Amino acid sequence: MTEARITSFREFWPYYLAEHRHPLCRLFHFIGTSGFLAALIHGVITRPQPTLLAFGMIVIANGMASRYIEPVRPARRLILVTALAAMAIAPQAFIPGVIWAYGWAWIGHFKVENNRPATFDYPAWSLIGDFRMYGMMTLGHLWSGDSVREEES
Repeated sequence: MTEARITSFREFWPYYLAEHRHPLCRLFHFIGTSGFLAALIHGVITRPQPTLLAFGMIVIANGMASRYIEPVRPARRLILVTALAAMAIAPQAFIPGVIWAYGWAWIGHFKVENNRPATFDYPAWSLIGDFRMYGMMTLGHLWSGDSVREEES
């Protein structure tokens, strides 16, 4: 029997936190997302038009996927095609940024958490979850302890 699919980001967020319980995994995500943002900023400075076009495509595709596809099934195709298009349009920003971000995140999952990244089943919401977690960490939250217990308090 398969598990019921999560149908909203509100339901997904506690699941996402549960997949990132170890502080070291969250640190690896923070390092990865910081590197992605650095590559994105570099792209905006050196080649602003293609970088902003590619970033805009990702934001729009992820928004559509989050709203219309992810509640029903994984939005893998749309997210993958959009990521590949972004890499083709602005390779200087998105190729190193994506490799850096996913490399660090996946080390955290496969070597620290010993779990499968949520990206495989919920790619659009995982991207949103990563940036939400990054924002919380930037504000000083989720650096230590159990992410689920910290969010509940």
